[in-house]
Amino acid sequence: MTAEARWLADLEQRARDALSPAVVEYLLQGARDSITAGEAVDAWGAIRFRPRVLHDVTHVDPGVTLLGHRSELPFGVAPTTLQRAVHPDGELAMAHATADAGGVLVVSSNAGTSFADIGATGVHWWLQAYLPADRTLAEPMLERAVAAGARAVVLTVDTPVVGTKYAGPDVPVVWETVDPDLLRVNFDAGYDDLPGAEKALDLGPDDLGWLADRTGLPVVVKGVLRAEDAVRSVQAGAAAVWVSNHGGRQLDRSAATASCLPDVVAAIGGRAQVYVDGGIRTGLDVLAALALGADAVFLGRLPLLALVEGRDGVAALHRELLRQTVDALRLAGCRAAADAVHLL
Repeated sequence: MTAEARWLADLEQRARDALSPAVVEYLLQGARDSITAGEAVDAWGAIRFRPRVLHDVTHVDPGVTLLGHRSELPFGVAPTTLQRAVHPDGELAMAHATADAGGVLVVSSNAGTSFADIGATGVHWWLQAYLPADRTLAEPMLERAVAAGARAVVLTVDTPVVGTKYAGPDVPVVWETVDPDLLRVNFDAGYDDLPGAEKALDLGPDDLGWLADRTGLPVVVKGVLRAEDAVRSVQAGAAAVWVSNHGGRQLDRSAATASCLPDVVAAIGGRAQVYVDGGIRTGLDVLAALALGADAVFLGRLPLLALVEGRDGVAALHRELLRQTVDALRLAGCRAAADAVHLL
């Protein structure tokens, strides 16, 4: 095992050594009994390949095209909150490292760094958004993201309410200990106290068109596990569907994304792109997702854990995971990420 491979394997322990118990709990916990969160990694490990041979793999291109943009990485960074609680540079460190690697960054609407500062790094970034009960309250935040150069809106659809989490014994709830200035800086002061600011309970297909009209950007629907929901999303105008169970942090006992991905890919039939997250830890996992038909993989916990070491840590993550993915593609007889669909 290389030094960077060992570094990647030890991310969780280094985070435990460096961060407060409350922040570590937030990063790693799943909803309720963490059944879904606990099954995610093994679900990818159950995928088996039939590698191709007698194919020239001297040159391997792992890059992908996402919503018309070339990404040098077949994986992107998923939206996560409290990045500045992990490292003072937070989203800026994540953005700089991802820009340097030629990847795509998805920024949480709860970010602790201004969209303008994130956009100034030059990273290719998308905005993740929840919609409030009163949709008009989201407009100032959306306008700030568009002005700062966001290239797409990722609508999270699996969070009508926040899933229940059980804190560990003697571990304080992170929201009671974290500095409130470390998150939601792109909302107007007093936003959360306004009538209608609570998360919408009535999300529907029309909201995709509303978001597209307000922003002029392609809309990605994140949080889809069922084929019929993927079809409804595409029919409503989604440019991509993101297979996700929110890292096991919403409805516990939800199916693993690895088991849901093939049905979603088959249902969409190339009419829109398909992304996936949840339990991706190695280049073999990336290969498995590509083999099941994903156009790209997104990473949630891994970049957060790497962020403990700031920009250098995220850069090392991108570098090592890319190396592992290229190695896996080469061993599988694939000269490009798209070739992985022939492996099952």
